[in-house]
Amino acid sequence: MKEHSKKHKLPHPAPLNALEHARPGGISTFMRLPHINDPEELDIALVGIPYDGGTTYRPGARFGPRQVRDQSVLIRPWNPVLQINPFAKYRIADFGDFPVNPLSIEDTFRRVEEHLEPLMGAGTRCAAVGGDHSLSLPLLRATAKKYGPLAVIQFDAHNDLWDEYFGCKLSHGTPFRRAIEEGLIREHSFLQVGLRGQVYGEDDFDFARKHKVSMITAEEFHEGGINVFREQLQAFRGKPVYITLDIDCVDPAYAPGTGTPQVGGFTSAQMLELATWWKFRPLTITAESPRCWPRIFCTNCCVSSR
Repeated sequence: MKEHSKKHKLPHPAPLNALEHARPGGISTFMRLPHINDPEELDIALVGIPYDGGTTYRPGARFGPRQVRDQSVLIRPWNPVLQINPFAKYRIADFGDFPVNPLSIEDTFRRVEEHLEPLMGAGTRCAAVGGDHSLSLPLLRATAKKYGPLAVIQFDAHNDLWDEYFGCKLSHGTPFRRAIEEGLIREHSFLQVGLRGQVYGEDDFDFARKHKVSMITAEEFHEGGINVFREQLQAFRGKPVYITLDIDCVDPAYAPGTGTPQVGGFTSAQMLELATWWKFRPLTITAESPRCWPRIFCTNCCVSSR
């Protein structure tokens, strides 16, 4: 990212100082940042997408952006482990929510694509907070229009490569299959991290194997640690990368607020360790779309990454 290369009319955005403005007060925004909806003013836009019409079990992720805003008041700007204040380094603000249609997944996808395109056109990096994981498809579509086919790193308990569910081609279990079919993802550039749990049969991973999707199961990560993940990163150097985190990659003991909880996942400490590798200095992180973030550790992950 070229830092501060745009001409700005507004002062550098920063979170409210909790030593001057007590945390229980003020208007709720992501990390107490100002609300700025002009892409030209920002390096990074934090966007909410309050939609969960693609979920098939527990609903409620539509309230994810609101809950993250409320919980993120505890964020402090300086990270002593990474030695960075991201709010000083980049112009970051709460961009607001993309409008959705709670009764139509097709129209919601159209709206998300339409509203992400101005951010992509301005060269503004977008961190999107969902919402269910079906939203990755319109986010990938809009991002690929800017950068071409993308490398993808997906943190998830499930591979979301189903063909359909009850005859429907669009759901939280199908976005990456549709993305591969539409040519949005580069060949040999798709890594899934944290997969675990029961599936419907041996053939559930056939599509992934056919399309050369790399997989790190939760069991492999628990046994090999961060090096198992780090060894895979060489393949992503010099490529535009879309990173997506489904909160169910984290064990429900730490993050129960998800539509499809699955035991055996990452601890909060492991997730923070993984987050430190999201810096990807030679890479471009184009977007992020978790399913539902109702716990404060997730917002800490967001600030922990460079």
